[in-house]
Amino acid sequence: MKKYFKSAIFTSLIVVALSFTACQKEYDPIVETSEEETMTANSAVANLMTNMVSNDGSFDNIVDGSSCFDIRFPYTVSVNGLDITINSKDDLRLIEEIFDAIDEDNDILDIIFPVTITMADYSDITIKNLAEMGEYSEECIEGGNDDDIECIDVIYPVTFFTYDREEQQTGSVSVESDKEMRRFFAGLDMEDIVSLQFPVLFEMYDGAKVTANNIEELRAAIERAKEACDEDDDDDHNDDDFTKERLDNLLAECPWLVKEVKRDNQYNSDHYYNYLMNFSEDGSVTVKDREGNILNGEWTTRVSDYRVLLKLEFDFLVDFSLEWFVYEIDRDKIKLYAGDGDKIILKTTCGIVPEVCDAAFIDETLSTCRWIVANAEGGFLENLNIDFSNRNIHVWNANGEIEDEGNWSIDGDVLVFNNLSMTLANYIGEWTVIECAPYRFKIKRGDEYLIIEKDCE
Repeated sequence: MKKYFKSAIFTSLIVVALSFTACQKEYDPIVETSEEETMTANSAVANLMTNMVSNDGSFDNIVDGSSCFDIRFPYTVSVNGLDITINSKDDLRLIEEIFDAIDEDNDILDIIFPVTITMADYSDITIKNLAEMGEYSEECIEGGNDDDIECIDVIYPVTFFTYDREEQQTGSVSVESDKEMRRFFAGLDMEDIVSLQFPVLFEMYDGAKVTANNIEELRAAIERAKEACDEDDDDDHNDDDFTKERLDNLLAECPWLVKEVKRDNQYNSDHYYNYLMNFSEDGSVTVKDREGNILNGEWTTRVSDYRVLLKLEFDFLVDFSLEWFVYEIDRDKIKLYAGDGDKIILKTTCGIVPEVCDAAFIDETLSTCRWIVANAEGGFLENLNIDFSNRNIHVWNANGEIEDEGNWSIDGDVLVFNNLSMTLANYIGEWTVIECAPYRFKIKRGDEYLIIEKDCE
C-alpha cells in the first residue's frame, strides 16, 4: 500500500537537508524505484538506520558514566588530585593510566564545570554542575540495552532520493557522516518517503565489509549487528583492553607472581605474596610457594556477556579456586575480581632480570630503610622493625623503643648475626640467603626460614 505525504513536505525537506550541510543536487537523474525499495520516515528500517547513526556517548564513560551523551572537547577533570585537560579521545587514556597506577579501588575523578554534552541526536546542552548532569544520566539506559547500534558503521557517502505523493522522484540528498544522516531523518515528517542509492557499504566492528544491494539486505545487516559485539556501555574502563585469545597467550607466556589476594573481604596477601603461578597451554597450572612446594591445578577461560572469565581449580588452594572476572590486563599485571570481596592481582615475570644475590647487593640493599621480619608462615615477629645500616642491628618495637642491638657481617651469600642478647637472641648465627630482591630477602638456617621485607615508611 502506498504512503502519501503533504505537498509542503518536500520544500521543508530541502531546507532541512541544506541546513545539515548535505549536498542537494540541482538536477537529479530520475531513478526508477518500486514500493519495496522505498521507506517512510517512521518505518522499521528508518528507525534501525537512525539508531545506527546516533551519537555514541559510551567512549568517555570513565568520566561521565553515561552512554547516551558525551562531553564535548576540550574540558578539564581532576583525577586523584591531578588536573588534566581532555582535548581528544586519546587523552582519556591518561585517566585510565592514573587509575591503574594504584591497585586500590578509591579513585576520585571530578569534572570541572561548566561543560557541554552532546546527546544521541547530536544536540548540545551546557551543563553547569554535577546535579544537572545527573538528571540527564538518569534518563540513560545503560548496560547495552539502549537503542543505539554500535557494531556496524556506514561507509560514506550515502545518497537518499526523495519522492512526492505519487512516488515520483523529486530530488536527492548526499550525506557524509553519521551526524548528517541522523539529522536528515530528524528533518523528515513521519510519512515522508525516501529511498537509497544502492549498493550501500558497511564496516563491522571487526573490520569486515558488508554490502547491501536493497532495502531488505540493509535491514538484515543492521539487525545482525545489534548483538554482534560488546558495545561497552558500562563503567568498566578496562574491559575492552583484551580478548580471550590475548589473555590465553599472555598467561602462558611467562610465570606470574601473586601480589595481592582478597577472599570474602579478608586480605591474605601476606600468606600468598610472591607465590609463582605457571600456566601451561594444556590447561594445567602450577603454583610454587615461597618454600618451593608445588601445588597443581587446572585453568580455563571463557567469554560470557562479552566479558572474559578465568576459572582456577585447585585441591588445596581454596582461596584461588573460583571463576574470576578478568577485570584488567596491563603491561605487567592482571587483575581478577569475583565480587566486591574477592580479588587477586598477578604481576608478570616477563622481562624481570633476576638479581645477582652477591655480598655487594645484600650489603647495599640491607643498609637502606628499615626491615620487618616474618617467619616461614608469614607471621611478623612482634611488630618489630630492624635498622641494618652501618652493619649494625637496631631492633625497634611499635612504640619506637629499642628491643635489641647487635651487628652483622656478610660473606658471599651468608649473613651472620652477632651480639644479639634480648628479643632476637635466638637468631644469632649464620643464615644463607636463598632468595633476594630489592625489597625482600628469604634466609635459611637448617630447617628454619626467615623472611625480611623492606619498610621505608
